[in-house]
Amino acid sequence: MSVYEENRCIKDNHLRLLASKFELKRNLFKALVRDPQLPTEIREKFQYKLSKLPRNSSFTRVRNRCIFTGRPRAVYQVFRMSRIVFRELASQGMLNGVKKASW
Repeated sequence: MSVYEENRCIKDNHLRLLASKFELKRNLFKALVRDPQLPTEIREKFQYKLSKLPRNSSFTRVRNRCIFTGRPRAVYQVFRMSRIVFRELASQGMLNGVKKASW
């Protein structure tokens, strides 16, 4: 893995930690902003608080990356690895419960 890819994986991990840290607070503020029964002033106050949270604390900014190569595309969420690495490890028998289909 190159230095660039390694730095991207570190940044991805940092974003995941930040998003999990602010997840509860962000969901609470969003729910209060969307509640039509609350007065407008209170909703605006919570909209302001929501806007003051760090931008990178949102899960939509997290990109799934392969934990071995840093590849951003074709990543299986369950295994957190790209299809290329998955195939290599499955062929070598390194993944428990995974075997090549043949019929």
